[in-house]
Amino acid sequence: MNLLEISQAIRKVRQAQGLTVEQLAKRSGFSKGFISQIENFRQTPSLKTLIRISEALALPLSQLFADGEKTETPYTFGRIDEGQELRRDDGDQYGIRYMALAFPQIGRKMDPFIIEYTPGAPRDFLMHDSEEFFILLEGSIRYYLYDDSSPREMHSGDTLYMKANIPHRVELCPGCTYAKSLVIYSDALDTDIN
Repeated sequence: MNLLEISQAIRKVRQAQGLTVEQLAKRSGFSKGFISQIENFRQTPSLKTLIRISEALALPLSQLFADGEKTETPYTFGRIDEGQELRRDDGDQYGIRYMALAFPQIGRKMDPFIIEYTPGAPRDFLMHDSEEFFILLEGSIRYYLYDDSSPREMHSGDTLYMKANIPHRVELCPGCTYAKSLVIYSDALDTDIN
């Protein structure tokens, strides 16, 4: 199971139990922000963390992921315009929409997304514990790495390969009201948080 599947399984069970992120955080002993990062596929939880979360949900770890069990196949066909939309808690605020393209593929080592950008609030820097390949398909954006001092203006057809844990953020260029990218995240690096 990869980061995307883990995040969606935890969110699904939490919501089915009628728990808020804050309530799950208190029960598990983690911060609300950490639980939110896991559910929004920004943080890869360790096995120890998953055990604490499953205990907080009063479920054996195996049952937490039982709904997602499917037969693994070596390939999955799809369409770029038929991804599964994943709701992140802050996507609307920042004008960002995420469409998972390979969600049905079990045991995948990559997570490709179509990400759409519309006007929204400026986003804080974030970083992932996975590598990322970015292709701008439509529009014009400013891509910031590390800080706000030297943004790179990108246009349709431009690409970026980024190693794990590099702070970054994206914003639309002045005059641009829509941009669309294809982003592929690798499997996360092994980390043990908390």
